[in-house]
Amino acid sequence: MSKSLGSLVEALGGELLGDPATPIDRLSPLSSAQTGALAFVAQDRYAHQIQTTGASALIVTPALAAAAAARGACIATSDPYLYFARLTQWWRAEHAPVDAPAVHPSASIHPDATVDPLASIGPFAVIGAQATVAKGARIGAHSVVGARAQVGEGSLLYPRVTIGDDCCLGDRCILHSGVVVGADGFGFAPEAGRWVKIEQLGAVRIGNDVEIGANTCIDRGALDDTVIEDGVKLDNLIQIGHNVHIGAHTAMAGCVGVAGSATIGAHCTVGGGAVVLGHLRLADGVHISAASVVTRSIRQPGHYTGMFPIDDNAAWEKNAASLKQLHRLRDRLRAIEQAMAHATPETPESP
Repeated sequence: MSKSLGSLVEALGGELLGDPATPIDRLSPLSSAQTGALAFVAQDRYAHQIQTTGASALIVTPALAAAAAARGACIATSDPYLYFARLTQWWRAEHAPVDAPAVHPSASIHPDATVDPLASIGPFAVIGAQATVAKGARIGAHSVVGARAQVGEGSLLYPRVTIGDDCCLGDRCILHSGVVVGADGFGFAPEAGRWVKIEQLGAVRIGNDVEIGANTCIDRGALDDTVIEDGVKLDNLIQIGHNVHIGAHTAMAGCVGVAGSATIGAHCTVGGGAVVLGHLRLADGVHISAASVVTRSIRQPGHYTGMFPIDDNAAWEKNAASLKQLHRLRDRLRAIEQAMAHATPETPESP
């Protein structure tokens, strides 16, 4: 369904240059956009594509507005990337309206559960005893909301999401398929060569406006709760261990692993495949590069990297072998330095 460029500006703001009646029927990347598409230019380094793109209209910074207007319609805004993000939300709402609230006949809702009349429960979903599903929440097919669990207003659970017993999900959260909130944390005590399970008696508390990617798992706490604060964004295939605390508006990319009882501050980022070891603390505003292993607490904000550079295998094995000798070489060097420091200087001969 086509929208006029003017209607976009009316909804989202920005300065419109050109014909407000310009029809827009899709959003596209700048490099592949064709007639009818709206694209954005977020950085000056892509300015050369303004004259070559096939898009019907562009979203640009004020500095690029004159060049964009010379070729056709455009929207000038201080942050084109943020504008485009809000545009995608508006576009989805306009083109994929939410169905009217309904409870599917195949859903299993415990008599003691509380489901708001304006909530939606999908096919074969299960809502446990004393669970609460708030206004506007949508529970996807085959999802499970455990006993005494809570799902906040406007939150969306895609199909096959599990919210464990006693876990709490805030308002306007999005959980993608395969997410498990409230699995048992990995806790065992050794006894005579065997492992004795430590029952995980805590829960998981998730704040508002949190998004969790597909197949991510957040373990319940052993005694206290695992806590995910407001605005946290977690990618796919992330493991959050028991009793972890993640501060507000922190974001983590795919395949990150956070071991138990780690505390990560607010406004942090963790790159894909990185690992944070247990019981460590990361200050607010810490940014971890992809594939890093965080082995110590980080007390100051900043960008941190900890990885062994990639190389061809033969060279890597030689370097790794050398690294294994560093401790021994350090001891030898220290012994030499101490010997030199204690050496008696020779007495100069008399003339």
